[in-house]
Amino acid sequence: MMQLLKNNMKIAIVCYPTFGGSGIVATELGIWLSKKGYEIHFITYKQPVRLEVLNDNLHFHEVQVPSYPLFYYQPYEIALSSKLVDIIKTYKIDIIHVHYAIPHAYAAYMAKEMLRKQNIKVSLLTTLHGTDITLVGSHPLYKPAVEYSINNSDYVTSVSESLKQDTQNLFNITKPIEVVPNFIEINTESKNKKNNPFFSENEKIITHVSNFRPVKRVLDVIKVFERIQKEIPAKLIMVGDGPEKQKALKYCKEKQIDKKVFFLGENNQIKEVLSFSDLFLLLSEKESFGLVALEAMSMGVPVVSTNVGGLPELNIDNYSGFLCNVGDIEYTSAKSLEILRNKNTLNLFKKQAKLTAEKFDSKIIINKYIEIYNKLLM
Repeated sequence: MMQLLKNNMKIAIVCYPTFGGSGIVATELGIWLSKKGYEIHFITYKQPVRLEVLNDNLHFHEVQVPSYPLFYYQPYEIALSSKLVDIIKTYKIDIIHVHYAIPHAYAAYMAKEMLRKQNIKVSLLTTLHGTDITLVGSHPLYKPAVEYSINNSDYVTSVSESLKQDTQNLFNITKPIEVVPNFIEINTESKNKKNNPFFSENEKIITHVSNFRPVKRVLDVIKVFERIQKEIPAKLIMVGDGPEKQKALKYCKEKQIDKKVFFLGENNQIKEVLSFSDLFLLLSEKESFGLVALEAMSMGVPVVSTNVGGLPELNIDNYSGFLCNVGDIEYTSAKSLEILRNKNTLNLFKKQAKLTAEKFDSKIIINKYIEIYNKLLM
């Protein structure tokens, strides 16, 4: 049974407003809570991409950073801390929920300290999402501040057991960390391939979604597809944008598969693309959770992924898809073809992918956050 928040709780959510997993989860969490009647305030430098409609329970406050020639880098952390103080005082916020440690946890802690001097109490919940710990946060220039702000949060969560272990290994953490995985609203709609503009009836559709950074190994995805399309009729849909895109485009042209690979750029229609996909590839070097893989599974799309980070906690080998070693193109291609070649096998993996995704249904996971919010106000 879904728990209720106490005392018409008011929550400030601080996140990155982009297409990344942390921002998407934070936005979906806030939207869901607002629909239940709770007052949610998003505080960031622009309106989150999935925050399309505001209402009496759902607010957005822009953090503006004045540009001064004196500063080589404009001080966003200071502007965010000041904005938090202003919003918390104005709206009598109960909890700050920050997603991504850098710079949000540190800025929120500074705001909390400023408010404490004015005898105003606010609780701080920090949710760790991945590269804020494993890539950026562990850098010697940031590590002391990140470690300090995590240890001075009132509650800390991570999106996977793998990330929890990484955090405890990389930092001297004195706070308990609770694993609260990412979530998704399970889609009950049936697929309709007739509306698919990308393929003929006998072609299989493989999809990849990411920010095209080197860690996502976009070229590995294309190399796997290159082998797949030699064996069966297939096309590849690449959703996203980033520094590796030009390399990917060049490789496709050189290998003469550019007519079979579609680059859609950053796109809010991910569910629509997944609705006619047969296989999802996520071949990252690091992946603390893999929200896009969960989105695919929730649409009944099997996933072939690397066996890194939190992916084995999400993608069950030989059930919802397959797990592969990073960079093993031949094995990854073979396992992809094992799913795609046989109609009965493909349908079985599709069914099992959706069953696996149901464990991460928003109704289950958001209830865990509500339990934490209630603890913070005890």
